[in-house]
Amino acid sequence: MGTWSTTALNVMKSALVDPVERDHRQSDAAFRKRRIVVAITLVIGATVLYFSLKVEPGDPVFYALTLLLAGVWTVGGLLSGPLHLGRIQVGGSIRRPIVTPILIGLAVGGVFMLGGLVVRQIPPLADFTENVLAHARVGSLVLIVFIALLNGVAEEIFFRGALYSAIGVKHPVIISTVVYAIATLASGNPMLGFAAVLLGYVMGLQRRASGGILAPILTHVSWSAVMVLALPPLFV
Repeated sequence: MGTWSTTALNVMKSALVDPVERDHRQSDAAFRKRRIVVAITLVIGATVLYFSLKVEPGDPVFYALTLLLAGVWTVGGLLSGPLHLGRIQVGGSIRRPIVTPILIGLAVGGVFMLGGLVVRQIPPLADFTENVLAHARVGSLVLIVFIALLNGVAEEIFFRGALYSAIGVKHPVIISTVVYAIATLASGNPMLGFAAVLLGYVMGLQRRASGGILAPILTHVSWSAVMVLALPPLFV
């Protein structure tokens, strides 16, 4: 039991706490360019997000706007400068993070599921949650799942990729989480903002530990899959 718990603790420390050595330095000019691109992308992305969640569930415009949003985050992230996949310490060697971030995403999804059981008993909060989940019940479930996963990848390219790198060395986890939450609140839904704080902090820790966006991407898409497929039935 002791060996198992020690191994699990070491795995979590590698994934969330202990950073690997890397050299991702950029010139002052590249840093300024990244910050400018990030600022412009944030304004455009937040605006598109606001209008996308104002669309009635089932309206094809919703799909168009959410696909546009994924494009905004992705293009902004890639235009900002070089991005890295990252590596973590696994069993005495440095590897790409694959299994651990997926398990973290599923675990965080499980926590949100338990939270959903509580939220559905509180009418105001249940209403905010239902406003988002309604899109998963109306229209094409396959398309909704695709859009959710695509936006998960796109958000990580931008928020844990471009934005995180644009912050610098002082408190990037906290600052990127706060900015992510504020941008998400542009939707007008406080429940999405709350989710962004919790999820953003976990993925910020992964970004700091691994030095790249692969771990946050895998965690985000795993979490998104749980939310889209498993959470809506709780609010029926």
